[in-house]
Amino acid sequence: MHILLLSAYDTRSHRRWREGLVAAFPGWDWTVLALPARHFLWRVRGNSLSWATGERELLTQPYDLVIATSMVDLSALRGMVPTLAAVPALVYFHENQFAYPDRRATPRSEPKVVNLYSALSADRVVFNSQYNRETFLDSVQAFLSQMPDRVPPGIPETIRQKSAILPVPLDAFWFAQDRVATPGESPLTIIWNHRWEYDKGPELLFAAMLKLRHAGVDFRVHVIGQQFREQPPVFAEMRAQLGDRIGSWGMVESDADYRRLLCESHVVLSTSLHEFQGLAVQEAVACGCIPVVPDRLAYPEYFDSDFRYPSCPEEPETEAAAIAGRLISLAGLYRAGELPAAPDLNKLSWAGLQSAYAEEFTALVGLQTV
Repeated sequence: MHILLLSAYDTRSHRRWREGLVAAFPGWDWTVLALPARHFLWRVRGNSLSWATGERELLTQPYDLVIATSMVDLSALRGMVPTLAAVPALVYFHENQFAYPDRRATPRSEPKVVNLYSALSADRVVFNSQYNRETFLDSVQAFLSQMPDRVPPGIPETIRQKSAILPVPLDAFWFAQDRVATPGESPLTIIWNHRWEYDKGPELLFAAMLKLRHAGVDFRVHVIGQQFREQPPVFAEMRAQLGDRIGSWGMVESDADYRRLLCESHVVLSTSLHEFQGLAVQEAVACGCIPVVPDRLAYPEYFDSDFRYPSCPEEPETEAAAIAGRLISLAGLYRAGELPAAPDLNKLSWAGLQSAYAEEFTALVGLQTV
């Protein structure tokens, strides 16, 4: 089977997904086109033009299947390269632009339209979580209801009927067998491993850590993740006030070093206000960390209530107290050498999900065997 794989805004998670996909099916013939994750608005709207003109020879080869991320402007690409319109196409949604927080006074609509038109032009639409699908479909309905006229009925239901849920699988690399976090011998070690942006809730992290220190808990926190030229000022304040409790700080470039930090940590904490799957948390859990996550977003799909704290985004002090309370409880168990085991996420590994992916792809092209 010859597959064209398109990643229009190739972030770290998108790259890992497409590389894992190719590695999981080495018997298939893959042609991969990926564009760097920069110049967001141009990349999302211009990828079809860039590829249709710059990669036309590749795009006009005979393919059995097209797999594209939701950032790909599939409807325009099929129009510019008509041979692709005859090839079955699957669009994979790592996220959707309708539910992505936008603090601008006038939110951008063009990325949303690209998401919508790509979903409509695809033969199959796959989301990484139920939360992702439902927020997309609900928001599409609300978005179209604002249009002045000639909006066809039933668009969300049309997309739903050709959709499925398949998480981004975790690479075998993250399923550590060499944990080095020994119960009771050092401070309770917490890792917060998210992008340094407001939608990941850094203010909530800071408030919870202050409460933990005030309670006299012996802890260390690694605050790591992708940084940007502009970042919420709370990070500087956090480092100034909690410097003695902070371990690693900033971006960890090496996967080996990052995995080592996960294996040294006891708890992975999320304070996110938006999350479509929570890969960073899942990687940490695969390495043996106990999750402490909010009871919202995609987290209820992946973690039992024992690992979720009450969601009160409109009452940050209440939520910070809930986080601190959960961590204080874990610290007591840690001192007693009774920390619970991390949840088993083997079902989210490539080995656990490969057959489901194969079924999606082969059904779409009418094949019966991998």
